[in-house]
Amino acid sequence: MGDWSLGLGTLGEEALRKLAAMLDNPKCGWRQLAAALTEKPQFRYSEKQLIGCSLQVLSSTGSPSRSLLAMLADHACPLGFLLHCLKKIEHHSAVQYLSVTVMEQIRITVQPESQFVQEGKSVILKCRAAGPTGLTYQWFKGKAEVPGGSGPELVLCPFAAALQGHYICRVSQAEHFVFSQWARVSSCSASMGIICNFSSVRDLCIIGQPQSVAASEGESLHLECTVEGNPAPEYQWYHNKDPLPQAVDSHLKIPCVTTADRGQYSCRVYNRYQEVWSDEVYVSVGPCSFSESCWAENVQGSSACPVRQRRHFYATDKVALLIGNMNYQHHRQLKAPMADVHELTNLLRQLDFKVVSLLDLSWQEMHSAVTEFLLLLDRGVYGLLYFAGHGYENYGNSFMVPIDAPASYTSEHCLWVQDVLQRMQERQTGLNVFLLDMCRKRNLNDDVIPQPGPLKVTANIVFGYATCVDAEAYEMNKDDLSNGIFMSFLKRRLLEDEKVTVMLDKVAEDMGRCDITRGRQALELRSNLSERRALTDRVQASSCPAATSARNLQWAIAHVLPESRCLQFDCGVRVQLGFAAEFSNIMVVYSRILRRPSHVVACTAQLSDFSEGVDVDLKLTNRESPRDAGSWLLAADNSAELSLYTRFTALQKVKKELSFTVCLQYQYDSMDEQVQERLTVSVGKPLVAKLNLSEACLPCHASTASSFDSQIFGPAGSGCSPEPLHCCPPSAYSQGPASACWAPHVKPVNCADAACPGSANMPEETFSPEFELLQTQALQAPSAACKSVQPSGSHLEDLPIQSGKQNFHSF
Repeated sequence: MGDWSLGLGTLGEEALRKLAAMLDNPKCGWRQLAAALTEKPQFRYSEKQLIGCSLQVLSSTGSPSRSLLAMLADHACPLGFLLHCLKKIEHHSAVQYLSVTVMEQIRITVQPESQFVQEGKSVILKCRAAGPTGLTYQWFKGKAEVPGGSGPELVLCPFAAALQGHYICRVSQAEHFVFSQWARVSSCSASMGIICNFSSVRDLCIIGQPQSVAASEGESLHLECTVEGNPAPEYQWYHNKDPLPQAVDSHLKIPCVTTADRGQYSCRVYNRYQEVWSDEVYVSVGPCSFSESCWAENVQGSSACPVRQRRHFYATDKVALLIGNMNYQHHRQLKAPMADVHELTNLLRQLDFKVVSLLDLSWQEMHSAVTEFLLLLDRGVYGLLYFAGHGYENYGNSFMVPIDAPASYTSEHCLWVQDVLQRMQERQTGLNVFLLDMCRKRNLNDDVIPQPGPLKVTANIVFGYATCVDAEAYEMNKDDLSNGIFMSFLKRRLLEDEKVTVMLDKVAEDMGRCDITRGRQALELRSNLSERRALTDRVQASSCPAATSARNLQWAIAHVLPESRCLQFDCGVRVQLGFAAEFSNIMVVYSRILRRPSHVVACTAQLSDFSEGVDVDLKLTNRESPRDAGSWLLAADNSAELSLYTRFTALQKVKKELSFTVCLQYQYDSMDEQVQERLTVSVGKPLVAKLNLSEACLPCHASTASSFDSQIFGPAGSGCSPEPLHCCPPSAYSQGPASACWAPHVKPVNCADAACPGSANMPEETFSPEFELLQTQALQAPSAACKSVQPSGSHLEDLPIQSGKQNFHSF
């Protein structure tokens, strides 16, 4: 039997490479493994770390899976836990390979033991190992090899004082090796008052490991580490790698924990001969809620720290729609929304939100995006809408301005925020959060006072406005891409485990202390939230797996990127095409020469002849870096071979399958003329293109879309006010990496209406193989579908945003 308690780092490099190759699979690979690993907090990696793994795809020798395995090895992930996670995601080939590898792994069966020896006597240290044939041994004293110590037994005869020290044995086979435990050999004599008793020294052995704990504020914390050994061990507990001064016993007790006590704990156990470390465990401490009677009873009982009975809140799901409008057709263009939407997307993903990030939407596209957003909401779901762009507020009603709004826009050209709120309430959501990074000046051209329907008393609404009523919002006018003012403060607090209103209050306080914003811009918070709900609340699946499956499938469909592919040309050149999502509606394609015969020189592969309706700036195609191609947020791997980048924007406008030609231009070493070969590539409708957001469509019936108002599908007329608008375009403070998007109208599993436009009326060719795969995954594993479905390409969202000269700019 293999030793499954060993760390992943004990596997050889060749074994790790083979395992990584199996996990470099978009359908069942490293991203699904990363999701399964979150079962243990110490292996819960941030979105930034995972994006760092995905960036490895830009290197010809890079592997996202190998990067993830390296992180696991650094954190001493046990082989047994890795096998458990591989079984959880049903990666059968990786399970089989790891099982066989561990069974053939070297394992120590007899450990050397510490001993006391009289000078002139002999001492024998023994080490035995099992595993593959051809095992070799090498003994070390400290870090130095022991001459002649190349067998399972090390004989020190005659023993002298100079031979005292710590010994260890390395057992190896080819590139695989393991080390035994340390054994201390000490000299003893009667004059020192030491009785030489070889059996009196027993190695330290932890027989009871501490366990991870979830506690509430005010409760007591108890961790225990049970050890056997002789001489008697001493203890030292550590919290987040720092020693706890008074924690020097086998038991660690904290009578009244607070959020400051959360984190990683471990115990160092040692005596005069050796030391061992316990497992590293995680203690989570959440705030508590308590009744007045409970508090009174504890106060009357003179309790130093009353035990508060916390009520835990859960979301059945978390969904966020982020819209950043920058490139307005008739109004001042903005800079910050791109960086802001990117930043916010990365943060929300760390909180398990399904995030959709969209840039530069027209009136129709904004309405369609909100309709798709509503389809993902259901009882108990947390819904978050973020908008950065131009906007205004009249008579307490807020309006978001699309990029195609006329010069003198009115409410009929914009998206009405209160209407969106009313429709969200109809979905019986658990929490409705609106973060509006826009101006709130009055629109003098709009004298219509809209009359929203009565709002339900749900006590779960939070509005966070970037500025006050009748005031402007601002962005920093820098030389390079940077966050807007609101997002610059919000990103510092968003991940805090606090009630949403408390978190936003802290953001407001931070803005009030800043000299730049004081007197110009102040966050305004409006809320009727009665419960302590936080964006950090955990997701607990609802009791209706059919609805969950339909929602997961609805969201997952438009996450699919085209799969990376290799093109083989007649001349023997092989070209790789890769795909990365910058936002949900922006994709970057890169081409790279993978193989070039020796007789071919001056070889390049360029994209051309793009299909109709594709938004590509021809001046920025086939550039040597993402930035040259117009992508400020993606970073190329400088160690990789030359790649050419092309950026596709406004994918929501793509009506037919996206296709282009790969034009290979090369020259033979014996010719002066260039030769050209061309291959046409079709990648279907990537990402958000599947949703047809630019086309007006009717929502599904009540089982899917509830009672959506018909007014959202377009104004009755297209006239606009003839008078110019006194500007108040909002600032751009939205962020958002792309890679979140949801799906075309997908008929729920319980939908029996044959006339539902989300099912029967959809052309058969719409249902691609990716659709069928995602549908199968969602129905087979509804609770994990949103974590198991990942884009087929790489998402390169979390990249450094450089700062430059700062100038305060208002709108």
